[in-house]
Amino acid sequence: MPIRDILQIGHPVLEARAAEVDVERIGTAQVQGWIEDLIDTMRAADGAGIAANQVGIPYRLFVMEVNDNPRYPYKPPIPLTIAINPEIKFLSDQTFPSNEGCLSVPQIRATVERHVEIAVSYHDRRGKKQSREVRGYSACTWQHEYDHLNGILFPHRVRDPKTFCSWSVFQEYHQAEFAEAVGRLVKRWGA
Repeated sequence: MPIRDILQIGHPVLEARAAEVDVERIGTAQVQGWIEDLIDTMRAADGAGIAANQVGIPYRLFVMEVNDNPRYPYKPPIPLTIAINPEIKFLSDQTFPSNEGCLSVPQIRATVERHVEIAVSYHDRRGKKQSREVRGYSACTWQHEYDHLNGILFPHRVRDPKTFCSWSVFQEYHQAEFAEAVGRLVKRWGA
């Protein structure tokens, strides 16, 4: 499957709420092709996830996977997950200051508050309804991708503009401390 171009912040498709995928169409060659394109594009870019609208597909679908990702050595593993028409509910008010980047906002990072306990429901690539609870840093990844489907990119959620930095500055000055904080979160929640 082809690796698609990733749209950049400010593109109209990224700013709009994505449309629901007709559940009856999940098994079609078109939707399955979208899924394969998303997986290939995410992996080629060393992303932890990518939403369909990031590659110009204006539907509520994203994929995630973290498995020894060189861009995110501190992220806990996430098996390949395909989420179609996902929904998220917060299970508590507890949040974590997540320093985030995005394939659609290249070379920039900043801190966003994310909930650490969420309930997710979605259809998988076979159209089967899935529901589960996600806790810890993996919950941050879910929220980041879910935001895309609502036309929200991480810079829209940044409360303190002083946390913006380049990727190289993050790696040199902030990544070690942030990795320790993520490690404590993962130790507490297991993900």
